[in-house]
Amino acid sequence: MADTIPAEGAERQAVLSIKGLYKKYSRKADWAISDISFDCYEGEIVGLLGHNGAGKSTTLKCLEGMLPFEKGTITIAGYDIRKDAEAAKANMGFVTDNHATFIKMTGLQYINFMADVYDVPTELRKPRLEALEQVFQLGKPIENLISSYSHGMRQKICMMGSLIHEPKLWILDEPMTGLDPRTMRAVQDFMHEYVKNGKTILFSSHALNTVAKLCDRVVLIRKGLQADGLDVKKIYAENPAFDFEEYFLRNEQQD
Repeated sequence: MADTIPAEGAERQAVLSIKGLYKKYSRKADWAISDISFDCYEGEIVGLLGHNGAGKSTTLKCLEGMLPFEKGTITIAGYDIRKDAEAAKANMGFVTDNHATFIKMTGLQYINFMADVYDVPTELRKPRLEALEQVFQLGKPIENLISSYSHGMRQKICMMGSLIHEPKLWILDEPMTGLDPRTMRAVQDFMHEYVKNGKTILFSSHALNTVAKLCDRVVLIRKGLQADGLDVKKIYAENPAFDFEEYFLRNEQQD
């Protein structure tokens, strides 16, 4: 991880830029998301919040290239997801909310498959895997078929596979679901260390305490619309007693 965050006062680069994003699932349907626009910069963790069905997963799947969209632009590390999808995707790692993997592979086969996809040099694979094992502690089961894994173990191997190429942008949809408390703490610590190296994390979650603890900024989506944006660090610096959960629930009660 050779990248470093620019010195204080220097201009940081937007690793992710979303401008005027619109998506609907059928011609006659209402917009699933409308006019979503935000940037994520080097060295920060950004949370994407909203109620079930608000449009969080739709937004993430559009920027990952899983879903086409009607209007707007998405660039990752300077590459347009529609015009230069391969280069854009080479700079991201994505953990879906259903933790999809190839269950007929062993964990180690899956890691090597992901390393092949992202052209990770052979000599870098072992040290990177050892570093990830320190965080996720999958242990001996990495040699077993993923079909034998518990929900939490599948979450771990999915995260490990998404990180083997050390992406500039790490995207997570409900990342802590199914993880035991030790792994949750280890992942949170890892997230803080990861962005110190100039990387960027965008994740959605319903765990408001986790969001408040981890995030530099939060983007709030309500009923498919971008409702608000919060500078979490600034808010807590000015008001340590700020109740993040109360703010979120109050916002969700608005018509």
